[in-house]
Amino acid sequence: MVSKGVKGVIAMKFLVITANPKSVGRCRAITDKIIEGAKAGGAEVTEVNVNTMPRCKVCGDGWGTCRDKDMCAFGGDGFDEVRNLALEADAIAMTTPVYWQEVSEGMKSFIDRMRRCDKAAMKKPDAKSVVGTPVLLAVSAGGSGRGTIQSLEQLERFCSHVGMPIFDYLSQNRWNEDYTQEAAYAAAKAMASGRKPGDTL
Repeated sequence: MVSKGVKGVIAMKFLVITANPKSVGRCRAITDKIIEGAKAGGAEVTEVNVNTMPRCKVCGDGWGTCRDKDMCAFGGDGFDEVRNLALEADAIAMTTPVYWQEVSEGMKSFIDRMRRCDKAAMKKPDAKSVVGTPVLLAVSAGGSGRGTIQSLEQLERFCSHVGMPIFDYLSQNRWNEDYTQEAAYAAAKAMASGRKPGDTL
């Protein structure tokens, strides 16, 4: 799952999945810090924004091709491309603003579809899935600053469903953005440098 870069140096494929409708602000800032940190750790970084990803349509009696073929029946709307990037990634970061004390609607739409496809793939020995791919979770609340714990819990459940070990949890609000962004940079750099989830220093 690693790729050869300049002069044969192996570069980690680091995917950043965000669901942020804004081009500025705290969520954008912590996402940028994660990207900077991953690049500083030597990773090849790709960022995708799933903010406008259509929601799961819960096909038929509650399942569609996601159960039998581990693929969404509504491909062609960008989901398949993002999922394929996730399947090829060595490490993933997920960032989202907090709305209504939950992850953004775009992130909810994406993880709903992703877990249906990957949960099915996990049961097939020859199918690709994100099982074992480490993930860094970052949520960012404005206003009251509330909802970060609930949002991280949503993402944690998703990671549990698809078998992704969590590298770290980052909870940002308007009172801690300075040191949380420093932590985001350090966490992404550590991941890109090869530290594994659960490594004891």
